[in-house]
Amino acid sequence: MKWQALFACLLTLAGFASSHAGETKSAPDMKVLRTPGGVRFGLFGDKGKAPAPTLFVFAVGLEDMKSHLYFTEVGRRLAKHGFLYVALDPPCHGEDVKPGEPPQLSGWANRLRQGDKVIETFTSRASAVLDHLVKEGYSDPEKVAACGVSRGGFLAFQFAAAEPRVKAAVGFAPVTNLLALSEFKGMEKHEATKALALVNVAPKLAGRGIWISIGNHDERVSTDDAIAFSRKVVAASLAKQKGPTQAVPVEIQVGGSLGHADLDGSHERAAAWLMQQLLGWAAPLK
Repeated sequence: MKWQALFACLLTLAGFASSHAGETKSAPDMKVLRTPGGVRFGLFGDKGKAPAPTLFVFAVGLEDMKSHLYFTEVGRRLAKHGFLYVALDPPCHGEDVKPGEPPQLSGWANRLRQGDKVIETFTSRASAVLDHLVKEGYSDPEKVAACGVSRGGFLAFQFAAAEPRVKAAVGFAPVTNLLALSEFKGMEKHEATKALALVNVAPKLAGRGIWISIGNHDERVSTDDAIAFSRKVVAASLAKQKGPTQAVPVEIQVGGSLGHADLDGSHERAAAWLMQQLLGWAAPLK
């Protein structure tokens, strides 16, 4: 039922936001722009004298990304060190909502049942935004990362798998298998949905930085699936380098948290890790 799915989403949103209720910073300036092909995106920051390191941030629709600071915390930390950050409407959020369809994740399930290439369409849109930012001199194509919360983490990893210019990806309590979600109940034999499990794209992420933070008993998105995904990327990375010749840049932090929420301090740690991955150095990111 539509109202039940929407209510569940709002509870999740409130849970994530409440863990950062102490934030008092005003909402950052977000410019809503479009690519020449019409893809809408939110840009946080201004064009500099040189192309900047750029972070794609995925979670909810653009308007909510602007008003809920929790979702852009990593971007705001990195902006102090010259990064731009960018947001897009996920499928079935913001401008991507289609009349008459179920909301948000229920909409994903509905589109998949209808044969819609939900994730492929989204990652193509994100690549179009990156193309535009690089062409216009905003972004350095050698210093691109992606991060996201919950469904946004799933999108960040899918974007990285589809886009070789993404050097590192971060997920906070990320979805890694759509079939773990209640919205996809009854679709266990749906091949297109099964194929979207992140373990299946692990070989495309081999050698790139992957960072995950998740509670040790996250029944909403499945802690076990997140761990399995991380292990698959490690295995693919070792196979690619033909043995443990260098450390694999995959980290997963599992700890105590209530319900579907990330770990205290995870955004600060992720920001420092991204600085190391993209720039080769870390700095205090308070």
